[in-house]
Amino acid sequence: MRVIVFFDLPTKTKKDRREYTRFHKYLVKSGFVMMQESVYTKIALNQNAALDIACGVKKHKPPAGVVQILSVTEKQFSKMEMVIGTAASNVIATDERTLVL
Repeated sequence: MRVIVFFDLPTKTKKDRREYTRFHKYLVKSGFVMMQESVYTKIALNQNAALDIACGVKKHKPPAGVVQILSVTEKQFSKMEMVIGTAASNVIATDERTLVL
């Protein structure tokens, strides 16, 4: 499964920027990978692991702004299409369970 986190956080004040940075660092430290600005993804072994990941994100969500969490299967994720732009060579698009990098 994949857990995808979408967020739109305010950055107008110094406190807002600090909260944004704290949340961003949490995502990266937790193993999330950036898909595009404010969209991060992480692989989960099963639905229970995906629920645990979502709970962690909810726990670290800043007080202001919007954070959305979407869980999809690897098969659904692999069917995502690039509509604009060119596909990057470092993007792995597979529905296999194990990836060897």
